[in-house]
Amino acid sequence: MKNLLIAAASAAFLVGAASAHAQDRGVELGMLDCKVDGGTGFIVGSTKDVTCTYTPADKTFAPENYNGVINKFGLDIGVTGETWITWGVLAPSSDVYAPGALAGDYIGATAEATAAVGAGANLLIGGSNKTFTLQPLSIQAQTGVNLAVGIAEFKLRPSAG
Repeated sequence: MKNLLIAAASAAFLVGAASAHAQDRGVELGMLDCKVDGGTGFIVGSTKDVTCTYTPADKTFAPENYNGVINKFGLDIGVTGETWITWGVLAPSSDVYAPGALAGDYIGATAEATAAVGAGANLLIGGSNKTFTLQPLSIQAQTGVNLAVGIAEFKLRPSAG
């Protein structure tokens, strides 16, 4: 178990280092706040539904609702409750954003560890034309017993209605 915690800490460090590098390369377009359903990791991965609200930094654009799914591949063992994640949305320039533009498929690194209360980080790249970076602004908050290190795939779609 000690080796697994060291692996999770190492992956979280790599995600943090990558996010610091990504911040140097983009314009912050807004914030994406997501609620991730609880669930069970099945050793080699997990799938969880997500509902999100995007709040653009440019107040001429209205907030947008999205839904989707996060698939994790790699080590994912345990059970978690509902999780909240906040990402900063970065792009190479502010002119790439249009309503609905965050919809798309994202991929990146993920690391999390939970024993009653836990934390994690996910750095993801994707969206329309693979233009956007979702950078963790704060460590995600979750409850349960879980350890996950690996690759995350995030499919984000506009909410109907």
